[in-house]
Amino acid sequence: MQKLVLATSNKGKLAELRPLLADAGYDLVTQGELGVADAVEDGRSFVENAIIKARHACVATGLPALADDSGLVVRALGGAPGVLSARYAGAQGDSAANIARLLGALEGVPEAEREAHFYCVLVLLRHADDPEPLIAEGRWHGRILAGRRGAGGFGYDPVFLDTASGLSAAEFEPATKNRVSHRGQAIARLRELLGA
Repeated sequence: MQKLVLATSNKGKLAELRPLLADAGYDLVTQGELGVADAVEDGRSFVENAIIKARHACVATGLPALADDSGLVVRALGGAPGVLSARYAGAQGDSAANIARLLGALEGVPEAEREAHFYCVLVLLRHADDPEPLIAEGRWHGRILAGRRGAGGFGYDPVFLDTASGLSAAEFEPATKNRVSHRGQAIARLRELLGA
């Protein structure tokens, strides 16, 4: 198994990604487990931020790195929260506050106009100066609910409705979510690029 640094300290992302790459010969470890602080995400797009994070992890550890930059894009809000999804309400990773701000911003917006999608981009750098990073993306289309539903998942999952199934992202069984989600789609594409 090749060790691969996941350029995050987010245990939710590790839990989703580890099983999806285990049979491809990769052992994921978070940069937090290796004592590496988070990178400064000052890119203006998901792709820029993923490259910044992957390069930061490669430089700090000397190992290949995989970075995931993902977020929620809401059409009625001009694409917000977008690249600021994890810190939409200010503090990094405060999901309850982020959801409260999102629902407040959409108050009075009719259900039909609450279209949204989760977006994920994965960047794999084999070394810090890799001139050809592997880049894979995925989108999960749905709608924002008026309130929370379900106890699973993390982040905005309780308010994201998968319109095909009628379930919130927080109501999915993990294996099913891994198949249909933005991250699952991006991983499937990455595996294609890796020939795994």
